[in-house]
Amino acid sequence: MLRLLPERCAEILVLGAHCDDVPIGAGGTLLELCRASPETRVTALVLSGGGTAREDEERAALAAFCPKAELDVTVLDIPDGRLPTHWERAKQALEEVRRRCEPDVVFAPSPHDAHQDHRGLARLVPTAFRDHLILGYEILKWESDLVQPNVFMPLSQDALRDKSALLHEHYPSQHGRTWFDEETFRGLARVRGVQCQSRYAEAFHAAKLTIGPTR
Repeated sequence: MLRLLPERCAEILVLGAHCDDVPIGAGGTLLELCRASPETRVTALVLSGGGTAREDEERAALAAFCPKAELDVTVLDIPDGRLPTHWERAKQALEEVRRRCEPDVVFAPSPHDAHQDHRGLARLVPTAFRDHLILGYEILKWESDLVQPNVFMPLSQDALRDKSALLHEHYPSQHGRTWFDEETFRGLARVRGVQCQSRYAEAFHAAKLTIGPTR
């Protein structure tokens, strides 16, 4: 399998509709990237959970998932499940983030995600980030909406173990959900690992990217 490695990954933007979306979908990748480049700048925008205990969970979790990174976190209070009726506010928040960062890669929900908040955010992202690499992460849940991805990030066993441990440590509000357990996170990572000839991996959807010789 051909590996196309980015020339640099000094600045990362992570976008989530809800607190815990980013660590579930791309937590292992963040751990690997931030550990490899401790001075990475990570900007995070989460659309819901602001002013609640979930915001506290999210801030602590992102700090743990982005070790030694320069971290800038914004958590809004758009109601869960109501993004379509708060479209203008979400659009404005994305445009404000765009003005203050120039990311090498953007991690966001996948546009085919069945949850209306995930799907809505995914459709907004290219309107603000038109010339950027956007990778859509996947979240395994009760909806049958997983689609075969086309970009893979191999994960070490340490990164996967730490991802699961940090999710359980920092999101106690989610412990009652039937899909929120180590078997879910490890099982999907094992499948994606098989598909990219690695033991474990996280996978993403890229709408388009360009390749060329190093200059």
